[in-house]
Amino acid sequence: MRYEAPRSVEEAVTALAGQTGAHVLAGGTDLLVKLRSEMIAPELIVDIKRIAGMREITAEEGGWRIGAAVSGAEMGEHEGLCADWPGVVEAAELIGSTQVQGRATIAGNLCNASPAADSVPAMVAASAVARIAGPEGTRDLAVIDVPQGPGKTALGPGEFITSIFLPPRGARSGDAYLRFIPRTEMDIAVVGCGISLSLDEAGRISGARVALGAVGPKVILVEAAAEALKHRALDAGALDDLATACARAATPIDDKRGTAEFRRHVAGVLARRVAVIAEARAKGDTA
Repeated sequence: MRYEAPRSVEEAVTALAGQTGAHVLAGGTDLLVKLRSEMIAPELIVDIKRIAGMREITAEEGGWRIGAAVSGAEMGEHEGLCADWPGVVEAAELIGSTQVQGRATIAGNLCNASPAADSVPAMVAASAVARIAGPEGTRDLAVIDVPQGPGKTALGPGEFITSIFLPPRGARSGDAYLRFIPRTEMDIAVVGCGISLSLDEAGRISGARVALGAVGPKVILVEAAAEALKHRALDAGALDDLATACARAATPIDDKRGTAEFRRHVAGVLARRVAVIAEARAKGDTA
């Protein structure tokens, strides 16, 4: 196995495109586990951390561009990012232990393509976009379109994610993410839910995005749930309709961590709770 640490995106693309079985190293929290458990035996490891911009969070067009090697811990220390997209930051900070959060990245969490990834539903709810570099140049792809199924992504040969872009939050907008896990910490989501919503001047919901994780082969954007909230106050009736839409959209499996029926129920419960938090944030309640 060879190790390379290129100094430019072009060098990284060349290395990846010229070697089958190459893997990208950003935080390494998934990659190293797979190496140690002998799940993979890559011929080449390409470390992207030395490339300019990979470890930076920069303001861009009213939003935030997060380099592919920025850790969850670094995101949590960025005041502007936390103020605009607290749900995304909270989701990133749920990945593993405190030690893991010092290395784990949302780009890596996305590329691992686990249906239960914590940061992905939050990013999908936020309309996040991944910037991808490859032999044919650079392209942008909505985060929801990156995972194609468990362990599969839309990245082609020689391609890798260089950054994640979170768009402008907008006035009277807020987001939140919650998950259900069997233990109090350091576990994989049985269900995850991310919601971003905006309010009009009367306090009604003018727009929303609702995303569910761990209840399908990839993150589910529940458009019926967003429609159930639109032009309504977040009252008991709206929350009931939201929960029903999420439960119906979920397509979970039965396994040792929860039955399909239980997961559908929890999807609705979490959606209610997340919507209430997101609405409070949209109103400026940061408590």
